[in-house]
Amino acid sequence: MSENAYTLIDLPAISPQVPQDSIISRQVYRDPQINVTLFVFAAGQELTEHTAAFPAVLHFLEGEGELTLGEDTVAIKPGLWVHMPAHLPHSLTARTRVAMLLTLLYS
Repeated sequence: MSENAYTLIDLPAISPQVPQDSIISRQVYRDPQINVTLFVFAAGQELTEHTAAFPAVLHFLEGEGELTLGEDTVAIKPGLWVHMPAHLPHSLTARTRVAMLLTLLYS
């Protein structure tokens, strides 16, 4: 066994099936510096405009939709990576099933 401390997570293995008209979240990892949550949105679901008290990173793993960041709208596609400062208004609309990792940065 390695003496190095690390965390290894198989994201596809923990990605839940999402019922129609649902959004599911599952905490993946948490420590004093970060909180990582996997979100899966069914097609047609929306996350209304809100803000976060901490800087955040969004990493889209699958799906298509729209992400609004302040006054800008960008297309969601697999591999899209976004860093957001704290308190930036944002919202999301899923056209297809969307899987996204949200990482909140505490330090």
